[in-house]
Amino acid sequence: MTDTLARPLILLTNDDGYDAPGLLALATALRGAGELAIVAPDHNWSASGHSLTLHKPMRARSVTLANGAPAIITSGSPSDCVTLAFIGLIPRKPDLVISGINHGANVGLDLTYSGTVAGAMESVIGGVTGIAASLDTVQPAEFDTAARWVARLAQKVLTAQLDEPLLLNVNVPALPEDQIKGVEITRLGKRIYRDALVQREDPRGRPYYWIGGEPPLGIPEPGTDIGALANGYVSVTPLLLDLTHYGKLAALESLLGRAAGCTQAP
Repeated sequence: MTDTLARPLILLTNDDGYDAPGLLALATALRGAGELAIVAPDHNWSASGHSLTLHKPMRARSVTLANGAPAIITSGSPSDCVTLAFIGLIPRKPDLVISGINHGANVGLDLTYSGTVAGAMESVIGGVTGIAASLDTVQPAEFDTAARWVARLAQKVLTAQLDEPLLLNVNVPALPEDQIKGVEITRLGKRIYRDALVQREDPRGRPYYWIGGEPPLGIPEPGTDIGALANGYVSVTPLLLDLTHYGKLAALESLLGRAAGCTQAP
């Protein structure tokens, strides 16, 4: 922490927008864990991925959430919100960033699309542990139980002696508190996407398109985030930003030649 006498500062953001119930529940559950700073998008950024706004200005203004918590809302993405906070929109750099709670699970390859996960990723790029939190339902839901689980995890992370920032993807089953069996440390599972092209015409007869289809499925293999949720456990998956496929380095060197030995394009 910047000041050893200061309470830890927790930055909250999300991709569902500042008025989403998941953010409100999280802001309420974390009140005792430290000081809170909330910097969230002014509208929904679901499936925005890890995007930064570099081609146009962004705006920010102060609001008050339904529980009385002050917040700053911006026209930027979740990643923008974290970056803006880190470079001066809040008084000091946070000790932890939590992005969520997203309305819907972020498991398997969902992570490549998720604005929720992107907010936590941006935190780690800035040198601070980031937690992406999601609730495993897209139906109307209450987020208080999930928020309490995330708050417990946040307190453990804040008191841990970490040698480097963690990037954690957390998914909570949409179950009553007494039906959640505990926490399982997991790997990413396999999603089955069932997208379909929906074509329509505007009033002038010009075609336009939606990505439609059935909701994605998941293979509930043991040890995966999808499997943990199916069995009533909170899934916690540690992630890496390094996307290098180390297992293929030697094979590619054999196929293409080491950089020093390449004299022409393959």
